[in-house]
Amino acid sequence: MQIDWQKAIDEILASKVSGLRCGTLVEEVLVGYSRSPAATPFSPLCQGCNPREECDARKLVVVCDACAAELRLRGHKVGQEGMMAALLDECRRNLEESLDYLADYWREDLDVDPQDMDKRLEELDPQIFAQEDTWRRYLEEQYLKFHRWFRERALPIPNPGWRSEYAEEIIALGYQTLLGD
Repeated sequence: MQIDWQKAIDEILASKVSGLRCGTLVEEVLVGYSRSPAATPFSPLCQGCNPREECDARKLVVVCDACAAELRLRGHKVGQEGMMAALLDECRRNLEESLDYLADYWREDLDVDPQDMDKRLEELDPQIFAQEDTWRRYLEEQYLKFHRWFRERALPIPNPGWRSEYAEEIIALGYQTLLGD
């Protein structure tokens, strides 16, 4: 009898998830939110952040139970599919925030003069726009990566209509998107 060791190993590890802090392979990880700058390396979406130093933004963190206890992180246990759904939802939340920022919120941050209210962000501050656009592009790439993960496993996409709504809104603002046209 011949054993296909690669196939056997792949089957054993197929449902395992790696905690981002210690790298331990487990059946379930703890997914929760933290504002601690120390948790940034354990947040999958923060890998594309700029700047990452001393970030106190609320971020989704994925760690094993033991690391969660050390970080004093509260959250809920999920398996591989639950973790991917949480990441997909977090991408959506961040993309919606980016959409809102590009649509209107930047005016509050920049304290825009009344005569410039009809201008776009890229006209008034190209550097801030470039930062926001780069971040949005990164999030869209991550969203597509998570979306593909569900497709490759023939799993239903949580809230599938969100993608077309987002694409319509961002295109209506005059921006391109990787999520459709």
